Amino acid sequence: MAIENLITDHLDLWTAAVRPKSGAGRGASSKLELTGIKKLHELILGLAVRGKLVPQDPCDEPASVLLERIAVEKARLVKEGKIKKPKALPEIGEEEKPFELPAGWEFTRVGSIINRISNGFSGVQNKEGNGFPLTRIESISESVINMGRVGYSPSIPHDKLNYYRLNQGDILLSHINSDLHVGKTAIFHGNHELYHGVNLLLIRTSCLVSYDYIDLVFNQLRLSGYFLSVAQHAIGQSSINQSIVQSVLIPLPPLDEQHRIVAKVKELMALCDQLEQQSEAQLAAHQMLVETLLATLTDSADADELAQNWARLSAHFDTLFTTEASIDALKQTILQLAVMGKLVPQDPNDEPAAALLERIAAEKARLVKEKKIKKEKPLSVISEDEKPFELPQGWEWERFGRVFLDLKYGTSQKSDYLIDGNPVLRIPNVAGGSISLDDLKFSKLSEIEMNDLTLEEGDLLFIRSNGSLGIVGRGVVVDICLDGFAFAGYLVRARIPKNNFCSHFISLSMDTSYVRNQIEQPIRSTSGVKNINSTEISNLIIPVPPLFEQRRIVTKVNELMVICDQLKSRLQTSQQTQLVLAESLVEGALA
Repeated sequence: MAIENLITDHLDLWTAAVRPKSGAGRGASSKLELTGIKKLHELILGLAVRGKLVPQDPCDEPASVLLERIAVEKARLVKEGKIKKPKALPEIGEEEKPFELPAGWEFTRVGSIINRISNGFSGVQNKEGNGFPLTRIESISESVINMGRVGYSPSIPHDKLNYYRLNQGDILLSHINSDLHVGKTAIFHGNHELYHGVNLLLIRTSCLVSYDYIDLVFNQLRLSGYFLSVAQHAIGQSSINQSIVQSVLIPLPPLDEQHRIVAKVKELMALCDQLEQQSEAQLAAHQMLVETLLATLTDSADADELAQNWARLSAHFDTLFTTEASIDALKQTILQLAVMGKLVPQDPNDEPAAALLERIAAEKARLVKEKKIKKEKPLSVISEDEKPFELPQGWEWERFGRVFLDLKYGTSQKSDYLIDGNPVLRIPNVAGGSISLDDLKFSKLSEIEMNDLTLEEGDLLFIRSNGSLGIVGRGVVVDICLDGFAFAGYLVRARIPKNNFCSHFISLSMDTSYVRNQIEQPIRSTSGVKNINSTEISNLIIPVPPLFEQRRIVTKVNELMVICDQLKSRLQTSQQTQLVLAESLVEGALA
């Protein structure tokens, strides 16, 4: 099958095989990795290095003769003192050869077809454009050097300028970086004055081979995972040294075929780029459609109009909610509808929230008088400008500090697996949206501290401090018996008056974009650990419905979230099937 047919006959597969990018949250198409098109890249390069992309020409000079001529050329350059004498390379054993090559091709080691491999200049760099332009890891991407991201050195020694100056056709290879980037390359095309910087290996090929073809082989080795398999791994970083690169086994075709392969790969990669652009445009258009239709839900005047709009939308769930981002947007819309009072009908017989808040205030005053909780600082009145939308009859806007009875930070005592003491809940135990008792650590706590840090059903536990902004302020409801448990200092406990308030309603309110913005905005510009303190928690503004409506809302939200989770589960199964099919097609074509 011609490679063009392999692409065009399976267009739906290449474009449908997607998965969320690592660490991606809510967002648009940029949060998706076009895995099918990535597999197509891998297929094209895999066929190229196996001699299956273009036909062989029996009139081409075989690679064995080419290698002999390269050896003669290198010996001459060594004799003339223009290059260093290379170290002897190990013989190639038959067991090393990963696949069979066409007639006229040869396996060889990288060291046999290059004239130089070297590390870059390691002097001080700046980004202000002062001095000699130097390549950095950040300046190479997809075989191209981005001149907008180079560094500058004010002082490369004069006698080293020629040594570090790049020549046309030099290949730069990222040899120290994360697993994602190690092995990335770029070719210098000689259209700027540029010098070789640190953390990139300079590879200067013999003039008798195509540097474009060698770069193509390096890209294939990276995509296939070869470079990572031979790299040395440290914490958060991988590295490949000069010796490893020189020993890498590569398939070498006749020179004329190298040029034909490069031309064909460029043609096919242009087709892949078109597919990628079309796919991204379709995903962006889809996301915009979803957001527009979801906005009709939040714009509904009341629960009755919402029910009509929801019915129209739900008839098209299978075609609308086809990405994780769109399902996450649906979940966020459900939460927003919940706190706007549009998710369930109001009942005029419900006790209004104002009476509920008066009872909570009276209960807090009683507990202060009995010295069971501390008297809090007064909270400011909520201004009209602070209210983002109008609430239904019987609802109230209120600061969170007037809703909970007290707020308590967790223990600062060290916790460990081996301590003979009390189990302590940490961020991993609450970050999943519900309490997990896996991976528990223990602390030796005094009786006084244990009394302070008790956990009762209906309590809310929030993450108050973490390195990630998105997790700060996330919380869970204590809905299991946790007698004898305490909680760590990165967490804060809010005790909710259980007879007067539904903790699960507050928990879902904290996940709405409105409350998340209140949490994240003050700490968005800070670096290092992200924190929210007790004052900021107390000042959060939340909508308060009547108690019975809170419970009805929680029931409805849970019911709709089950539907969302079913949609996401089906989507993930479908995505996994598409990925397996794409991988099978690639493996079958390369076999």
